[in-house]
Amino acid sequence: MTADRVEVLESQTTWRRLDQLRRNIEQVFYGKREAVDQMIIALLARGHVLIEDVPGVGKTVLARAMARSLDCSFNRIQMTPDLLPADILGVSIYNKTTGQFDFKSGPIFAHIVLADEINRTTPRTQSALLEAMNESQVSVDGQPVPLRQPFMVIATQNPFEFEGTYFLPENQLDRFLLRIRIGYPSRQYERQIALRQPDRGPLTDLRPVMDADQVCQMQQRAQEVKMPDVLLNYVLDLVDATRSHPQLAVGVSPRGMLALVHAAQAAALLAGRDYVVPDDIKALATSVFAHRVVTKSYLREGQVSSGEQIVKEILGAIPVPE
Repeated sequence: MTADRVEVLESQTTWRRLDQLRRNIEQVFYGKREAVDQMIIALLARGHVLIEDVPGVGKTVLARAMARSLDCSFNRIQMTPDLLPADILGVSIYNKTTGQFDFKSGPIFAHIVLADEINRTTPRTQSALLEAMNESQVSVDGQPVPLRQPFMVIATQNPFEFEGTYFLPENQLDRFLLRIRIGYPSRQYERQIALRQPDRGPLTDLRPVMDADQVCQMQQRAQEVKMPDVLLNYVLDLVDATRSHPQLAVGVSPRGMLALVHAAQAAALLAGRDYVVPDDIKALATSVFAHRVVTKSYLREGQVSSGEQIVKEILGAIPVPE
């Protein structure tokens, strides 16, 4: 068998496994394939996800469905105002028998970590996730401790206008590869939710379809997806446009640029391709960029656009390479 034939078979196997993961999640999370695909894309790109929407639209169901579809360790952290960094990272406890301090690991030591309602805890506790999300390690008594691979943080949050919430600082937002908005389901799928009630039975019945080693292999394959120079220049044009836009005080950082490149590579792999196309970039640019830009507080016209609106405007203004 030739090397090209082997490569084709491996690509087909990868696509089938990823499609099986997608369909497994969709057994309990109905009618929102775009959100499901973005979760998988973040996993393949070794990124983290912020799911932001109003209460009750299935943010936690989507996160738990992803976790249960993978044969990986999973911990859920309910973020509350009284939560401390040690409640996430762990704490050293003195052992009278040995005369030494024993480290009791916190819930951050898992493959998939769900930080539920992340904006309900204080910025000090939110910052405990920064090192873990950026470097896949935490510092314990001044010593770096690597986290298990794959490692992914799935955070949920309610919009800021709800009471009892804290703003996520820009450096925290920048650690999330994607910000996902779910939205309300259609009437058809809402009826299906009422009939099946996925949060009471079907969710707990989900079986894993992929183990940790297979996920790491998929992540490696995503890194090998080809990004043509013309598309890399297209990404750089989009980034430059955010930095010079008159309504933006802060544009996309180099980390944000890399996030779009990695997300586009993962999207191509999920679609069964080993190369990126312009639609991969266009479909993900808003979810990657919108939470990274900072709009100016006021304008001469007296009207301020949201980050999402401005990114969509930029996408419409920059020519798409053929």
